[in-house]
Amino acid sequence: MNVVLWIVQIGLAAMFVMAGVMKSTQPKEKLAPRLPWVDDFSAGTVRFIGVAELAGGLGLVLPALTGIATVLTPLAAAGLALTMVLAAVVHARRKEPSGIAINAVLFLMAAFVAWERFGPYAF
Repeated sequence: MNVVLWIVQIGLAAMFVMAGVMKSTQPKEKLAPRLPWVDDFSAGTVRFIGVAELAGGLGLVLPALTGIATVLTPLAAAGLALTMVLAAVVHARRKEPSGIAINAVLFLMAAFVAWERFGPYAF
């Protein structure tokens, strides 16, 4: 099970780090064609979401790899799961079912990591 958790953690980390870097470094106008929801938020909020996703993605892997503050790994997973719930709410308001489906998959993966790393497979 530990190997499965590591695979899920690394996959989630890669997705959230890439999304976080994109949202935190690119101007809102450049993101709008690919992410139409950014029009509903200020540039600062989009950047904040990007930084939060970047930090969460790094938090999924770095504490466990270094052995320093390993409790941050399940906390990062729980935070990303909450982020996906909030993102699903935004997509539901915008009537974007494909966005909700992606959020649901990412939520399940992050919740799985949080549950297992807080529980029987903690570091």
